[in-house]
Amino acid sequence: MVTATPPAHLARTVGDLRASGHIQRSVKDEMRENLLAALRDGVDPWPGIVGFEETVLPQLERGLIAGHDVVLLGERGQGKTRLLRTLHLLLDEWTPVIAGSELGEHPYEPITPISLRRAAELGDTLPVAWRHRSERYAEKLATPDTSVADLVGDVDPVKVAEGRSLGDPETIHFGLVPRAHRGIVAINELPDLAERIQVSLLNVMEERDIQVRGYTLRLPLDVLLVASANPEDYTNRGRIITPLKDRFGAEIHTHYPSLLGDEIAVIEQEANLHAVVPHYLFEVLARFTRLLRESTSVDQRSGVSARFAVAGAETVSAAAVHRSAVLGEADAVARPIDLGTVVEVLRGKVEFESGEEGRELEILEHLLRRATADTVRARLGGIDLAPLVNAIEHGQPVVTGERVTAKALLGELPELEVLDQVADRLGAGTDGERASAAELALEGLYLARRISKNPDENGQTIYS
Repeated sequence: MVTATPPAHLARTVGDLRASGHIQRSVKDEMRENLLAALRDGVDPWPGIVGFEETVLPQLERGLIAGHDVVLLGERGQGKTRLLRTLHLLLDEWTPVIAGSELGEHPYEPITPISLRRAAELGDTLPVAWRHRSERYAEKLATPDTSVADLVGDVDPVKVAEGRSLGDPETIHFGLVPRAHRGIVAINELPDLAERIQVSLLNVMEERDIQVRGYTLRLPLDVLLVASANPEDYTNRGRIITPLKDRFGAEIHTHYPSLLGDEIAVIEQEANLHAVVPHYLFEVLARFTRLLRESTSVDQRSGVSARFAVAGAETVSAAAVHRSAVLGEADAVARPIDLGTVVEVLRGKVEFESGEEGRELEILEHLLRRATADTVRARLGGIDLAPLVNAIEHGQPVVTGERVTAKALLGELPELEVLDQVADRLGAGTDGERASAAELALEGLYLARRISKNPDENGQTIYS
């Protein structure tokens, strides 16, 4: 939420606003014109959205240009909410409202009884305030306990107790939707709303007004209604009433990143890291996530969220910080040995098919090994690691593990030109980065069955 003060030159009364030449526009017109202006100027209207450039975004842009209410359909962790939260960037940065208005009405068009009365009494001296676009986006997570009062409104007993009669429309306490007048209302997981609550949205979407407990009050609302839903629930056989489904003009299917580079970009953008995590570890996590989405052992109806890979990167980073704190390393750098913590910590974020009970860890470890092997082939292909294999075969085992510092690991390694080649290929400069690069090469040799790998009783790993 932006709390900045609006520019001083903006009008402070409705008379000044008219004199400035301000033109009132509906929310959908405002967003359409700002979107078209951004497209003409080559400005990205969707900052931070990765992987949807050729699929979802063109469809969404056409829906907004057409003035449609929009529902995004997709499994968990596909960026639906992130995309919805960028929509307010298409609104004007500042918009005029009647000062003190509960619903943020436009000074040219008051709609509540109290604002109509004030406008008639004050005329051109009606005070004007300015609302930032971030304040014009309202979001609600649909839950079974959501009520009509939450979304639309209800009678306020406090106002009745003050002496107003029950028939007085000013006794109404407005809900989320009318309070988003001249803005955007986003409802996450729309089918989770009870059917009677879904019915309350019909008037909002079709007639653009609300009805509260039989009041004759009619409020012509100006809102863009957007929602997210799981495709399985958003069907005539699911948990959505057909009339509401029919009122959304655009139904857009989201998806997980189709390209490995996009998957990596999401991790780098979203992960909150406290250690240096080499780029190839992001690649391992991205490949791991994609293998989980392809696995027949994983329940693909629930999907594997992009948050899994993001949480994986944060876990690997935390493991590196933990090691540096315990062992007194100056710099925390993640290594392939830290990838094992992802399986231990995040297995609860993946839902497996019922027949795989008891095999969850085995499946995760197998797919992580595949992801690591694929990354080694992609990153170190063309480098002849035979000299490293020969050195290890002739009595130079390498000891690593969560309790082994980067300096100690480098001291275990033989002096070989091939390790310099590996470090150069992976962009490793510091001791921590060189140790991580060497560990990736060792793990690749183990997965190719060219050397062995054995844990010891101290929790260390010995490549021999």
